[in-house]
Parts: sequence; structure tokens; C-alpha cells
Amino acid sequence: MTRTLIRARLLTFHREPQTPDDTGAFTYIEDGALLVEGGMIRAMGGASTIKAEGAQIIDHRPHLLMPGFIDTHLHFPQTQVIASWAAELLDWLNDYTFPEETRYADPALCATMAGAFLDRLTDHGTTTAVAYASVHASSADALFAEAHKRNMRLITGKVMMDRNAPDALCDTPQSSYDDSKALIARWHGVGRLGYAITPRFAITSTPAQLEAAQSLAAEHPDCHIQTHLSENHAEIALSCQLYPDATDYTDIYARYGLLRENSLLGHCIHLSDREIWALADAGAKPVFCPTSNLFLGSGLFNDAKLRAAGLTNGIATDIGGGTSYSLLTTLAEGYKVLQLQGQRLHPYRAFDWITRGNAEALGLADRIGTLDPGTEADFVVLDARATQAMAQRMDRARGLADELFTLQVMGCDRAVVQTYVAGQQQKPL
Repeated sequence: MTRTLIRARLLTFHREPQTPDDTGAFTYIEDGALLVEGGMIRAMGGASTIKAEGAQIIDHRPHLLMPGFIDTHLHFPQTQVIASWAAELLDWLNDYTFPEETRYADPALCATMAGAFLDRLTDHGTTTAVAYASVHASSADALFAEAHKRNMRLITGKVMMDRNAPDALCDTPQSSYDDSKALIARWHGVGRLGYAITPRFAITSTPAQLEAAQSLAAEHPDCHIQTHLSENHAEIALSCQLYPDATDYTDIYARYGLLRENSLLGHCIHLSDREIWALADAGAKPVFCPTSNLFLGSGLFNDAKLRAAGLTNGIATDIGGGTSYSLLTTLAEGYKVLQLQGQRLHPYRAFDWITRGNAEALGLADRIGTLDPGTEADFVVLDARATQAMAQRMDRARGLADELFTLQVMGCDRAVVQTYVAGQQQKPL
């Protein structure tokens, strides 16, 4: 089994930083080394303390190495409708997303696009993704197969959708149950793969289909659940109209047993206090999608209010309503969304969020999101001088926080020197 010693400056978080001075929340090693073997991190520390006789040595100095980025909400079939003009969410879905997703009935297209999709993620430093497939089981099969080939950690599921969409995109309550059940049997827990039970949102599922999702959730408590919640005022109004017995939008999902600790709820912008406490009681995880919220004019995610209620929030790109594969760009836009509300996203907390924090939201912090020995060897190497503009800024940097903030505000895929998935380099040398 090949052993590799990787030299770089190392940064890993142990908990969420509480203030800009909370340097005890992370470990930073100026002259560091990781020992990687069998897709796992075996040792981490100062270069002089790691003994690795006979190991292959890769030297990334003076660059910064940290855990790979984790994207908790994005859409596999939407990569070719990024940057499509629309008035708002429901227009965007009907005019672009649904027509595009009908193409994913073609298994050959799914296979081609799965490779391109995962290439874009690793190009941008993302090593774990939670993705929506299309309504077609073949789209989930293709994405699972490609991720398994790369030994990449992936959570995905076929969308369940039986109304308010083109006929070519509608399944039935029974077929959505049967297809999801078969996909779970085929892929869930295989290698680094996990299944997400995926009713798109209340608008596109009948009560009978949400009952089917409820049955799947009860039968497979270790599967994640992913859906959308309270992204847009028109969406909320239509959802409540379709489910008139529900107290509010959140209550729709609660009535069907879809709120629990491994539920991932995209957006969660326009929540009442009752809904916030319902999510907190269930332990469900809101997911902040700043680039898509700004692009579609959906609203501003109130991170501080949700956190004050005890919620653990994820953060994600939401490709293709989101406008960038880069979680660095996502942090930049998230910073602006929170600034508008008098909330501050310090770079220490920002980089904890897209690594250890998102791993915690997924319930996977014991496996990914840190550089701790015994965890999976997913990490990214970053260059805060990747462009002339960044280098000019860095000439006046005062330390690690300034370097991270430069990456957060000015970084993109050009700042990603290399991405490692299970210890293997993903970007061409």
C-alpha cells in the first residue's frame, strides 16, 4: 500500500471559532506534514515529527493545505442552465430547469455529464457533495457510479416529483418509492456513497407521494432526506394552498415524518418563529445558498437567528440556481448577505463552515472535514497569490486571517492548486 508524505502549511478546525481571536478553535502548522495511506490520514503534525521511511514525498510549500470543501446542496442536472435569465424561482424552474432535466432520461447523457460534474467540483476544491439527481433513476445511477469510480464521498438521490411539472418529468407515488428503494439497495453504503430521499418540494409532490417518502424515511433512518423549504414567497403561498390542513410550509414536511436530524432543507429564508422552533426540535439542518438566493432575488438567510435557536446550518453552492461551483465564491456572497443584516462572517468561521461545519451538518464529522488522523484523506491545497490581484493584496497581509479572507473574497478555482480525494490528486499536474 502506497504511503505518501505531503508537505505544506496545514490548517484544520476542531470546533466553530466563536470570535476573531478564538485561535484555540483550530490548529495551524507553518511547516507541516500529512502522512496518507490507503485513502486515510495516518498522521498530521510538524514536518520534523512525522516519520515516514520510504514514503513518496509531495511538497506543496509554501501553499496552504486544509480539509476538502463540502457542498451540502446542489443539482446535478442543472449544470448547463447556470446563468439563465428569469424573473424569479418558479419562472426559472419552468423556463429552464424542467426542460433541461427532461434530457436526463438518456443514460448516455447522464454518464457523460456525471464525469463533467464531478470534475467541476474537484476543480474548485470540493471533495464531498450532496446533490439532487433528476427524476430518472438512471441519473442517480450514473452519478453514483462515477463517484464510486473516483472513491469520492457523495450523497444523492433521484428526485420524487409527481405533479406541477412536465409529464416527462413526473413519476408516480409508487414508481418513486420503487425506484428509490432499488437505488438504496444498489448504492447506499457502498464505498463512500450515501442515499438521500429526495422529494423536490411540496409543490411537486402529492400527499400520496409524500406518504411514499415517509415510508422510505421510516424504512431507512440512516439515509439523508433532502428537499427545499421557504425559498420564495410565491413558493410558500402555493405550497400552503396545496396543503391547506398544514399550519405552515414547514408543517407539511413534519406531517409526513420528513423532519429529523439528517434532513437537509435548502434555503429556509422566510421562516416564522414557529417554524424555526419546529426545525430546532427536529434537529433538521437548514442550508444557506447565498449565490442562488441573490441571483433569484429570493431573500436574505438569517444565519444568526437560526443559530440562536440551536440550529446547525449548512452552506452550499446550489448549482445551477447558484452561480458558481466555488465554495470560496459562495463564502464571499454569504459574507455580503450577512453583512446586510448586521452579521459578521469572519474568515476563521467561514473556512470552518465549508469544512468541519458542513461535515457536522451531515453527521460525518468523524470521517471528513478535518485533518485528524483516522479520517478520510480529502483535502485541498490553496494559493492566496494565485492571481496578480490576489498577490498584490497578499503583499500587505498581516497573517493567517488576512490570507483566508483574501481567499474568501477574491478566490476561485484558480486558487485551488490541487484537490485530493481519498489521497489521490484530482487536478491534472
